[in-house]
Amino acid sequence: MSKVLAINAGSSTLKWKLFNLPEESVIAEGMVDRLNLPASVFKLKLANGEKHNETRDNITNREAAAMVLTRLKSLHILEHLHEIVGVGHRVVAGGEEFKDSTVVTPEVLDKIKALSAYAPLHNPVQAYYIQTFQTLLPDATQVAVFDTSLFTEMPPVNYMYSIPYEYYEKFGARKYGAHGTSHRYVAHRAAEILGKPFDSLKIVTLHLGSGSSITAFDHGKAIDTSMGFTPLAGVTMGTRSGDIDASLVAYLMQKLNLTNVEDMIDILNQKSGLLGISELSPDQRDLEEVQDSNPKAKLALDIFVNRVISYVGSYIGKLNGIDALVFTAGSGENGIELRQNIADQLSYFGITVDPDKNNVRGKETILNKENAPVDVLIVPTNEELMIVRDVERLGHIS
Repeated sequence: MSKVLAINAGSSTLKWKLFNLPEESVIAEGMVDRLNLPASVFKLKLANGEKHNETRDNITNREAAAMVLTRLKSLHILEHLHEIVGVGHRVVAGGEEFKDSTVVTPEVLDKIKALSAYAPLHNPVQAYYIQTFQTLLPDATQVAVFDTSLFTEMPPVNYMYSIPYEYYEKFGARKYGAHGTSHRYVAHRAAEILGKPFDSLKIVTLHLGSGSSITAFDHGKAIDTSMGFTPLAGVTMGTRSGDIDASLVAYLMQKLNLTNVEDMIDILNQKSGLLGISELSPDQRDLEEVQDSNPKAKLALDIFVNRVISYVGSYIGKLNGIDALVFTAGSGENGIELRQNIADQLSYFGITVDPDKNNVRGKETILNKENAPVDVLIVPTNEELMIVRDVERLGHIS
């Protein structure tokens, strides 16, 4: 029996799960939220449901990593740190350099840092955690699992931008996508639930959360995805704008008297999306509570659904049909009203949800009405399991 740790790090959170292999059972899991902020929260849950929470101010990234290991030892989940034989790290951007997950070497780590321009909010902090866990667990195999690797083999017609070709050749300017680990898991799992071969299906997966993306699978291959050169592109998100006219960047910089383009990118990443439109919150739940009395909240929610519909419709066209539509991530798994609204606006394609079946949150469920031509599912994402499987495969762990 071997223990493998899956690390899913964001700019202000550290999510983790500790697995036993080969059973793929979760021994413990948790997260550290609000890193480097007042009232940082450390959460740990054991397989038996026992929970341990701790709040204190300004937990740093380094402290968060150390706390995971020290709490696992103090609770006797681990007696020795060397029981962890592998650590898998979610990394957002692998460019065209990484077409698969890979064991981390000094050269790999340098490339992850160099690719930070493709995911400036993610790659630097994920590289930091790789280095930190290399120090804390020097005998464990460290594996990087890239969100973008699923999309490296998309057809050029879908990943190329209509700009001078030499910019792709010289600078790697193309669509890379994100959330690939999540899309890969839920698409395969949906096929398992339906009892059909994955490579026989046309599937559209909706990863809808604070960050949102949509992916089209044609007979086992990802052919297109909504996020672009960075995770900023695509549908409207919690604080990200999604697709906009590039000329608007220059126009707004002039109007706002901005001279540094990074300031404008920060606005598009951190102050736009649902938050920017509603001027209230990036959280769909907050907006749903007040949408009847707050026109901006209602508009933000309507725009979100509108952009999702636009992408799904275009992907059905590219696939020349659809067999299954899959909802995942925070809003996709829990948004009862959101799923109903999306399905209603896609009914032309035979996409329906049964209101009774749809009255569920965070549970694997087939939602479509009986005999519907398109299967509609909730599949809770499990990026950590995909990460651990890649650690097992590449680290030859059993």
